[in-house]
Amino acid sequence: MTSAPRTALKARKRPVQSRSRVTVDAIFEATIQVLLRDGMSALTTTRVAERAGVSVGTMYQYFPNKQALVYALNERFLDTLAGRIEATCGRMKGAPLPEMVDALINTYWTAKTERAEVTRALYRSVAELDNDELMHAFAARADAATTAMFTSAENGAVEDVDALNLTLASVIYGTVRNAFERGLTQEEASVLRRNLTEMCRAYIGALYA
Repeated sequence: MTSAPRTALKARKRPVQSRSRVTVDAIFEATIQVLLRDGMSALTTTRVAERAGVSVGTMYQYFPNKQALVYALNERFLDTLAGRIEATCGRMKGAPLPEMVDALINTYWTAKTERAEVTRALYRSVAELDNDELMHAFAARADAATTAMFTSAENGAVEDVDALNLTLASVIYGTVRNAFERGLTQEEASVLRRNLTEMCRAYIGALYA
């Protein structure tokens, strides 16, 4: 795997004003469209700029190269995903443990599948990037939220919340990614999602029966 230098992956600046945010939103959406149509190898800042309706000079105000652009796009999606997990965990505090798990699976699965083609494109796009920092930041936020939720379970104290969290996170996140890598049909994915829920519930039942 070829990793771009860490400094080359950083955006030049963050949008602050509303007009700048609209511009960056357009650039991100154009990046998705080019990725879906042509793939990462054919992605260029010039193509994205043309698709977004902005000048190449405007592109370079924010992103020095296509790697930085794709890195920032993945950062945005992971930030949004972490926020949705945090919101779900906050809402489910004090609920029964099985209901917590159901809600977590639903949130993660929905977030990844509501624009499934985009998720697939993003998985492929990071193959040549060093995105460990992004993944560690996402994992830290998600783990903090899910651990706090599991600790508050209505059915009593969880004996080893860290082990529970690690196991469930690994199974849930890994299963969803595997579904994309296998290119499952909608019917196959529905069966997998149902089995994932039953498996997690069975694991909880065995631990806290």
